[in-house]
Amino acid sequence: MPRLLRSVTSSIVQLGALCGVLGLGQLSLSTVSAAGLGVTPPEQFKVPEGFEVELLHEVAADSEGSWVSLTVDPKGRLIACDQSGGLFRIDMSSGEAKVEKLEIDFVGAQGLLCAFGSLYANVNARDQPCGLWRLTDTDGDDQYDKKEHIIPLNGGSEHGPHALLVTPDGKRIVMVAGNNTNLPEKIAHSRVPKVWEEDHLLGRMPDARGHNANRMAPGGFICSLNPDGSEVELIATGFRNPYDIALNRQGELFTYDADMEWDVGTPWYRPTRINHVISGSEFGWRNGTGKWPAYYPDSFGSAVDIGPGSPTGIVFGYGAKFPKKYENALFISDWSYGNIHAVHLTEDGSSYSGTYETFATAAPLPVTDLVIHPDGALYFAIGGRGTQSGLYRIKYTGDIAAANAAEEVIALSDEAKQLRELRQSIEALHVDDEDLPVSAEDAIQLAIENLSHDDRAIRFAARIALEHRSPAAWKATVLSQTDSEAKILGVVALARTGDKADQADAVKALASIDLETLTASQKIDFLRAAGLVAMRLGDFDAAQRDVLIGKIQGQFPSGVDSLDRELAIMAIYLNVPGSTAAVVAALEDSPSQESQIHYAMALRAAKEGWNMDLRRQYLAWFNEMATARGGMSFGGFLDNIKKVTVDGLSDADKKSLVEVLAKPKQTDEAPAGPPREFVKEWKVEDLVDVVSDESHRPDFANGKAMFAAATCYKCHRMGLQGGILGPDLTSAGGKYSPHDMLVSIIEPSKVISDQYGSTQFLTEDGDIITGRVINMHGQVLNVMTNMLDPSSLAQVDRESVIQTRESQVSMMPNGLLDTLTAEEIADLVAYLRAGGNAKHAIYTQPVASR
Repeated sequence: MPRLLRSVTSSIVQLGALCGVLGLGQLSLSTVSAAGLGVTPPEQFKVPEGFEVELLHEVAADSEGSWVSLTVDPKGRLIACDQSGGLFRIDMSSGEAKVEKLEIDFVGAQGLLCAFGSLYANVNARDQPCGLWRLTDTDGDDQYDKKEHIIPLNGGSEHGPHALLVTPDGKRIVMVAGNNTNLPEKIAHSRVPKVWEEDHLLGRMPDARGHNANRMAPGGFICSLNPDGSEVELIATGFRNPYDIALNRQGELFTYDADMEWDVGTPWYRPTRINHVISGSEFGWRNGTGKWPAYYPDSFGSAVDIGPGSPTGIVFGYGAKFPKKYENALFISDWSYGNIHAVHLTEDGSSYSGTYETFATAAPLPVTDLVIHPDGALYFAIGGRGTQSGLYRIKYTGDIAAANAAEEVIALSDEAKQLRELRQSIEALHVDDEDLPVSAEDAIQLAIENLSHDDRAIRFAARIALEHRSPAAWKATVLSQTDSEAKILGVVALARTGDKADQADAVKALASIDLETLTASQKIDFLRAAGLVAMRLGDFDAAQRDVLIGKIQGQFPSGVDSLDRELAIMAIYLNVPGSTAAVVAALEDSPSQESQIHYAMALRAAKEGWNMDLRRQYLAWFNEMATARGGMSFGGFLDNIKKVTVDGLSDADKKSLVEVLAKPKQTDEAPAGPPREFVKEWKVEDLVDVVSDESHRPDFANGKAMFAAATCYKCHRMGLQGGILGPDLTSAGGKYSPHDMLVSIIEPSKVISDQYGSTQFLTEDGDIITGRVINMHGQVLNVMTNMLDPSSLAQVDRESVIQTRESQVSMMPNGLLDTLTAEEIADLVAYLRAGGNAKHAIYTQPVASR
C-alpha cells in the first residue's frame, strides 16, 4: 500500500475517536484522495437556494497553468489566461469544456477583452513586456497571429495592469491598474486635476515592513483610450489595487478596491470596498499611515465597505437567467477568503450605497475572474499564484417567477436620475477650456452654484470643475460666498490649484466662517481646508495661527470620533495651548484601539505643553499596547511611532523615564479576556428578561465602555471604531431583537454566518486545523486560526489534506460576557440596539454623508 494511503487509513481511524470527543460528527471518506486537496468539488459550495454549481474543467497545472482572467469571444467561447503562461480557449457548445491552447506566443494577461474585432490583453508579467496588447486574426483562420503593444506600462507585481471593458457608448476602452503601475507616458487629457500630493499635515510614516514605501500619489488609476491605444484620458486615481471594473445600466462605473491587510487594527486600515468611480475622483490611497479617511472632502470614499479580503473579478449580473435580485447584483470575487459576494446597490442621491451577501463560498476558493455568458449562467475561474485552477458555472434551476414574486422590487427614482444628470452635466466641465460644452464663465458659475449642494457627489464634481479652471477666474467669487460649505470647498480648490500669493486670501476666507454654525461634517471640511492651505500655500504666520486657534479652541473633544481625530491633528499643528494634555487624555479615554493609535500618531509631532507626567503617560501607553494585535505591520508601526518620540528626548529625560522606556515583556498569547473579575457563566435565559425590560433606563456611556470591556472592539466595528474581522454591528439594533443579540454573543456557534464561518482541514498526519483561508501560494494555504490575532497564521500543505469540512464552531470566543454584571450587559445590549441612532447613544455615526 502506498505510504500516503496507509497514512490516510490510519488517520481516519484516529479521527473517528477524535471527532467523538470534539462533537464533530462523522466524516465521509468520499473526498479522500491520494493527490491531496485538488480542485474544490461542487458539493462543498454554499449557494442560495435554487442555484447549482458545476465544475466544468479541472485545469492541468503542468500544461494549462493557473487561470487568472476570462472573457467571452464573439462566438460565445471563453478565453482564459494563465498567470505565468499562455492563452486558452474553451468551447462549451457541445455541453462539455473543450480546451485548446491558442497558438500565439503570449504570457500573463490579467485583463482580457474581446472588442473591436480584436482580443485586448493587459499583461502583468515578467516574461513579456507589460501593458496593453492588441491581438488580431489577420488571415481568418480563427487564431490570433498579430500582436501590437499599444500602451506600454510597467508591471511584474500583482499591483499592475488589470481589467478592461468597453465604454457605454461602445467607442472606447476603460482600463484599471494597481498602485505599482506608473501612469501611461502619454495622457492626452486628465479628468483628475494633475495636482496630486501626499497631503498629510503632520506627515506620514511608511509601511513598517517597507512595503511600497516609495510609491506615492496618484496610486492606482482608471483611464480610457481609443481602440488603437490613442487619446488616453485619466478618469480617476487614488486606488490601491482594484483588479476589475464594471458598468451598471445607467453607465456608472464601479470597482472593487483592495485593503492593506497588514494595517488591520490601525486607524489607517481601510477595508476592501466598492467604489463608485465618478469623473475626476480621488480615493485617497497613500502609503503606510497616509491613507486618507473617506470623510475628507477631497476623497470620494466608498459606496459599500466589504471587509478584509483580496479583490479580483467583478461583473454585474445583467443577462443572467437569475431572479431579478441577483440579475441586478454586482458580483465581486474575494480571492483570499474564497467568496463570491452579491452586492445590492441602491441609488443614494446622485451616487450609490448598498448592502452585500455571500453568494457562493467554499474553502479554498481563490476566485480570479468571472463573466456572465450569453447562455445566462455565471462562469468563474479559480487559480492564481500557482494554485490549483478550475473553471466553474453557476446556474439557476429554481422557479424564477416565484423567486421574483417573493422579492420587493425597488423602483428607480426620478429624483436620483435628475441628480445624476446634474452631476454628469458638471462632469462635462472636467475638460480643458477649449473642449468645454459651454463658455468658461458659464462653467464656473455652474460649478460655484453646486459647491454647497446637499449631494456629496455633486459637490465633489463641482469642486473638480473649478480645479480645471484658472483660480484667477473664480477665486474672488468663491471666497465671497455667503454659504459656508461653498466657501470651504472653494478654499480646498484654491489650496490645491493656487500658489503662495493666494495664501492670505484663503486664510481670510476661513477666518470669516463661524464654526458654531457648522455641522460636524462641515467642521471636518473646514479643518481639511485649513490643513491644505498650510501644506500647499504656505504655513500660517503668528496672527493667522491666533485666528485659527480661536476658531478651534474648546472644540475638542466633541464626542464625534472622526471630527475629534481631525481636531487633534490641527490643534497639535497649531500648538493650541493645552492641546497636548487634551490629546493624551483622549488617548487614555478612547475605548477604540484605532482611535488610541491615531492620537498616539498625532502626539509624536506635539511640541506644546509637555511635562514629565504627560511624557510618562504617553510612553506608558505603548507598554499597555504590547498585547494588542493587528496585521503584519501593526507592531512595527507602534515601534516606529514610539521611536520618533524617544529620539526627541534629552538624555536627562530618557534617564528619568527609564522605567516606561523599558521594552515590555512580549507574549505570543493573545489576551484571554478583559482584565476584570469573573462574575458568572451567563446563559441566555438568565438575561433575556433583563435586557428586554423596557422600564430600564440604560446608561449608554457604560454600554459603550462594556463594548470595550468585552473585547468587542477587537473584531467588530461600531461606526468608525473597532475591528473588521467580525460583522459590523453599527446597524445591528435595527436587525436583531435583544434575545437574538444575547444568543449571538453567548452562543456564537448556534448560527454561523457564511461570511464569518471557518473550515476544518484534516491532514494525513491526523492534525485538524480550523480557521479561515486568507492567503495561498502554490500548494500552501495560510489559515487564520485566531480572530484576535489575525497576523498569526497556520500553514497547511494542500497535498497533505485528505478531508475538509465546514466547522460547526464559531471563531468568536465564548464567555465574553462572564466578567460583566447583569446591569452592565443590559447597558451593552441597549448600546448595540442604539448603534444606528446617534441621538440615543453617546457614540455618533460617521459624519461623512453621501
